[in-house]
Amino acid sequence: MKLLRLAFAGAFAFAALAGSAFAAADDDYLTIQLKDGPVVIELLPEIAPKSVERLKELAKNGEYDNVAFHRVIEGFMAQTGDVQYGDMNEGFKPEQAGTGGSSLPDLPAEFSNTPFERGTVGMARSQDPNSANSQFFIMFADGGFLNGQYTVVGKVVAGMEYVDKIKRGDGANGEVTDPDRMVKVTVGRK
Repeated sequence: MKLLRLAFAGAFAFAALAGSAFAAADDDYLTIQLKDGPVVIELLPEIAPKSVERLKELAKNGEYDNVAFHRVIEGFMAQTGDVQYGDMNEGFKPEQAGTGGSSLPDLPAEFSNTPFERGTVGMARSQDPNSANSQFFIMFADGGFLNGQYTVVGKVVAGMEYVDKIKRGDGANGEVTDPDRMVKVTVGRK
């Protein structure tokens, strides 16, 4: 009986440790609720620690909630994350969406050998490689021409079918009239 109790206690301790390991791993995911369903992104802190931390910080503070997909180009990508001008509830300025960031400083480039493929999530930036802030994009298709030029922060692991339904922009720059939005963004797999 004593051996059985020890085995049970050991199994319980192992389950508790495994649960905490899963909780820590869960912290390296973002869930974006879109109008059609949830999109789960596995973050890659081992290749872009500063950028990943920024995405998590903004998500935890609710700053990505209701932010527009202001630039969406068929066969290329959907861009969002302008917390300054992209909030569909307050402060949305279609003519300025995509030109803002957050109140936090810009980030240094964290380029890697990770390729831009369908479902890859990258940090948007201006011409300056060290200008990424809060905006990011999700690839609809492979984009090898971006490799080594933009910071890869993650990849979609569930819900790509919902990303595919994001309203496309019109015109060469992909600006979207009456854009879709990120309803809610949370850290973890929700």
